[in-house]
Amino acid sequence: MRRIPLCRTGLRVTPIGLGLAALGRPGYLDLGRDEDLGPDRDVEVMERRAHAVLDAALDLGIGYVDAARSYGRAEEFLASWLERRGDDAANVTVGSKWGYTYTAGWRVDAAVHEVKDHSLATLRRQLAESRDLLGGQLALYQIHSATLESGVLEDVDVLRELGRLRETGLVIGMSVSGPRQGEVIRRALEIELDGANPFGEVQATWNPLEPSAGPALAAAHHAGWGVLVKEAMANGRLGPRGEGALDALADRHGTTVDAVAIAAALAQPWADVVLSGAVTPDQLRSNVAALAVGLEAAELADVAPEPPDVYWRRRSQLGWA
Repeated sequence: MRRIPLCRTGLRVTPIGLGLAALGRPGYLDLGRDEDLGPDRDVEVMERRAHAVLDAALDLGIGYVDAARSYGRAEEFLASWLERRGDDAANVTVGSKWGYTYTAGWRVDAAVHEVKDHSLATLRRQLAESRDLLGGQLALYQIHSATLESGVLEDVDVLRELGRLRETGLVIGMSVSGPRQGEVIRRALEIELDGANPFGEVQATWNPLEPSAGPALAAAHHAGWGVLVKEAMANGRLGPRGEGALDALADRHGTTVDAVAIAAALAQPWADVVLSGAVTPDQLRSNVAALAVGLEAAELADVAPEPPDVYWRRRSQLGWA
């Protein structure tokens, strides 16, 4: 898989990356996950599964892996894999996130899976934890789910700390979620503190059912920010067990619906990296087939998007499995 620059960040990535949200913990919001993983979710079993998918990613040429402090033991699993693979994985670009703390206690049925805190104390604590595991391979550090309501984009102390970290060579970004993604991105683009904006990357949900962040992502890319797309398969709603919205396109291109969903995001001119959330090597290989689809953005005209508030309400109703 070809290596490309992550816009003007100085990082090298690949058009498809691997996200570890569904591999680092026993429960996640994704249709069909029970069938994919089965009942055995012990830590050792999940670590072996994560390593198998990471091995497949390396074999496929994937050069970007995305984790977060709140993805259970995702950073720990990634760290043990990086140590095992050694020089083979030395050129994999690693990103992670701070701002949520995992609280599920390795339970699928936990009442609360993660707790959000965008304070300076949390940034410093979680960065130290991430660096302790990932060392110098940590290249991109993102606010996990920045929102207007959390106040993180107005917190001068946090922004100044992020600017200081940027000066040390760590690329600083943010992920966004929810129906106001576009507003959050545009607010972040306006930030100037001590003569600079600390951010150089944004990770957002975009898929044919929820394309509302597209214009803001285009503006971010125009400003030189790297753009990562998450949830391109709408947490499984656009996958093989989903609602059939992409079936006609898959038939037309002679491929699978998951490959079409990934290809739809790759077709956006502002998208640098589209994340796969695969939990098996076969799923990952099917996702990577998107690179051969050659989907035109205009082909998505017949797929009806949902109003953002409807989409995000439906997402919130998915069960952890």
